[in-house]
Amino acid sequence: MLAIVNQEGRVMEKEELNKSYESRDVEEKWYRSWLDEGLFRAEDKSDKKPFSIVIPPPNVTGILHIGHALNNTLQDIIVRYKRMDGCNTLWMPGTDHAGIATQNVVEQELAREGTTRHDIGRERFIEKVWEWKKEYGGAIINQLHKMGCSCDWSRERFTMDDGLSRAVREVFVRLYNDDLIYQGDYIINWCPRCHTAISDLEVEYEEEETSLWHIRYPYAEGEGEIVVATTRPETMLGDTAVAVNPDDERYADVIGKEVILPIVNKRIPIIADDYVSREFGTGAVKITPSADPNDFAMAQRHDLDVVTIIDKSAIINENGGIYQGQDCYTCRENIVEDLKKGGYLVKTEPYSHNVGRCYRCKTVVEPAVSKQWFVKVKPLARPAIAAVVKGETKIIPSTWEATYFDWMDNIRDWCISRQIWWGHRIPVWYCNDCGNTIAAVKDPDSCPECGGTSLRQDEDVLDTWFSSSLWPFSTMGWPDKTQALETFYPTSLLVTGFDIIFFWVARMMMMGLYVMGKVPFSDVYLHALVRDEKGDKMSKSSGNSVNPLEMIDKYGADALRFTLAAFTAQGRDVKMSEERIKGYRHFVNKIWNSARFSLMNLEDYPGETVLKREEYSLCDRWIKDSLNSTVADVRKALDEYRFNDAAGRIYQFIWHEFCDWYLELIKPALYDKQQSRQGKLAAQQTLLSVLKTTLQLLHPFMPFVTEEIWQKLTTDEGYIMVSEFPDQDDSLRDEDARQRMDLIKNIINSIRNIRGVMNISPSKKLKALVSAPDSDMLSIIEAGRDYIRDIAKLEDLMIEKNAIEPKGSATGVVGPVKVYIFLEGAVDVAAEKTRLEKEMKKLDKDLGFISKKLGNQDFLEKASKNIVEKEENKFRDLKEKSGVLEDALGRLRNIA
Repeated sequence: MLAIVNQEGRVMEKEELNKSYESRDVEEKWYRSWLDEGLFRAEDKSDKKPFSIVIPPPNVTGILHIGHALNNTLQDIIVRYKRMDGCNTLWMPGTDHAGIATQNVVEQELAREGTTRHDIGRERFIEKVWEWKKEYGGAIINQLHKMGCSCDWSRERFTMDDGLSRAVREVFVRLYNDDLIYQGDYIINWCPRCHTAISDLEVEYEEEETSLWHIRYPYAEGEGEIVVATTRPETMLGDTAVAVNPDDERYADVIGKEVILPIVNKRIPIIADDYVSREFGTGAVKITPSADPNDFAMAQRHDLDVVTIIDKSAIINENGGIYQGQDCYTCRENIVEDLKKGGYLVKTEPYSHNVGRCYRCKTVVEPAVSKQWFVKVKPLARPAIAAVVKGETKIIPSTWEATYFDWMDNIRDWCISRQIWWGHRIPVWYCNDCGNTIAAVKDPDSCPECGGTSLRQDEDVLDTWFSSSLWPFSTMGWPDKTQALETFYPTSLLVTGFDIIFFWVARMMMMGLYVMGKVPFSDVYLHALVRDEKGDKMSKSSGNSVNPLEMIDKYGADALRFTLAAFTAQGRDVKMSEERIKGYRHFVNKIWNSARFSLMNLEDYPGETVLKREEYSLCDRWIKDSLNSTVADVRKALDEYRFNDAAGRIYQFIWHEFCDWYLELIKPALYDKQQSRQGKLAAQQTLLSVLKTTLQLLHPFMPFVTEEIWQKLTTDEGYIMVSEFPDQDDSLRDEDARQRMDLIKNIINSIRNIRGVMNISPSKKLKALVSAPDSDMLSIIEAGRDYIRDIAKLEDLMIEKNAIEPKGSATGVVGPVKVYIFLEGAVDVAAEKTRLEKEMKKLDKDLGFISKKLGNQDFLEKASKNIVEKEENKFRDLKEKSGVLEDALGRLRNIA
């Protein structure tokens, strides 16, 4: 048991920290305790400044991956920081119904049972999806618990729950009544596997090697032909024109004429359009309005027919003649063969181009003309652009603003209908009696035009992103005027990946301004992707992916969280590996061991005592000043979302200033019975104060280990997660202590460096002479004599002004101060000379090998930039080491 003094000065007994930190037990214990105490909950009414953030809702089908881990770690760091800083903090959690993805999962289950959704019908299928959601849909929420996410789980929402479904209908009907939603024939992206339209943003493009076929289209009148180039010869079955650029002199005299469409044998016109590139292929292109969005736009401009030739399963339909029933690839092969036989194929050449695939199932997407529902987004985009221009919403890093503006300036209408069953069904009904179209928030009983009761609802559902675009205000109770909305909307911050700036961020901006009249968030922080340590994309097939749940089991959530934060620099991808997480687990252990040391040396601490400034030692004053500047740096970095800088500053302070220096410097005061009682008391008071503040600084990054130590360190200060985040204290600034300690530390480091170069054992007591340039410096060094002697392990330390360099010594330089280490008796001169000469010989050989490689032009041209830089850095390091060893060898020769 430990005796710890509380704030009133009463001695309280506390359990000691275990010898080693067991993350699993600690994490489960404290997360459950935080939940039970309701510490994550926000107050709808409070005198505190509000801070709110909505979670990017993970798919209900989701399993925690490293991208989720990064995103939610960054959110939780800010949320915990703001909560500790006195804000009424709301982190709104929830999940997305993920229409296509969830339907696919349930359809696969049905397939294993030997049935389909069509066999069981729409109503039963929807029931099945809800059953699946109830059984499996909470998996990712439980995984977020393991990460330590401090969301207000009492408010958890789902994009298909009653409140959000009502909000979706309300917004749809408003848009419809404002003529911002319309239904029309349009060319859309169709997934033959998912059997639904998908938006432009849901198409993923991959570069593929294919062919460019050059085909003769004979003139309908007279002799001659025009040659077109295409990557999809099978679509010629739906050609309704050939197009050329109006400024292309090669075709000036054929514009307006007709050609014969090969295979189909029908006449089609030659038209002129500025869209056609004179440089692509022959400068003449076939126009298939049903198979290409640009061709569709051209058809509208020139009033061309639209002939659909591919059905919803990517099979050639009845308009394909003899090719009906063939899939696109089989049809392509057969058409190419028939073009050859007919003498229409001029040539085939290799060609590389982007092929669009469904983001869910990776099936090649087919353009298709069909009746769909669209949102007119240009009127919505204009205020969303203006809001960023005026600074109402700030995008961080600001480099993403140009991307946002470019997309919004060139935005196309948003196709919001999907031909699936799982999702928000479009709230539109058709009257079978009079043909009237009714958009309504509540299901209508009768037609408002004719009074008929024979109504049928539109079969399609809304794009998942439609409901997600309402997330910042629908989750807070809109369309009702709730206290939560009044307090927390607009939200303070959105943290999300840059890859969904169009899918989600831009659409939330548009909908927030349209519905609420205010931007949905003040700041948008866009983080980059998580890649492996070499910068390559992570994938299971490559074997380079990092499973966050496995990492938590092996190293603890705190190590994973800190690693993610430490490598998150604005605008740069996060390079991640298990080794890096393992490295920060060592940091957790370092914190744990320093806390154990501190607690053991606070057993007899009598409690808070008022001490004069001069009663604190130099190192006490220095560590308080150093911590004070660390607090300022961490606050500034967190306020600016520089997560890596905040994590790096905390790491530097804890490992290199608190553990490596301060704990070593105060050991004589803590252990030595001859030391003054006041000196020990000052060291204990400083140690306790610094450790507590350090834990509070670290808590947003490492919530579990800090709470465990805090509860052992304090007796009546509650939970660390709701304690007050440290603030800079001007009274702790101490430039004098900082400068004095920097000099003393540099002298000690100089002695350590000489030990390393001369291969002197760390336990060997040495003799040293420190030469100061003037009396002021002399008095500073003299005041730090005990620190230098104890930490540098010296048996004799002389401090003189302008001392002469003694013979047979090694020299260290610390600005104007010289440090001399007497080598005689400390080093086996002959053996050390032999060792250094042997090491020098090896170094020269290595330098020669690398020099030869870097002088090889073939290597420089063929090797990657990273490899060349690595070799150059290696050469510089070896050269520097060679100089150090040469100097050491020279000194040993002088002794002899």
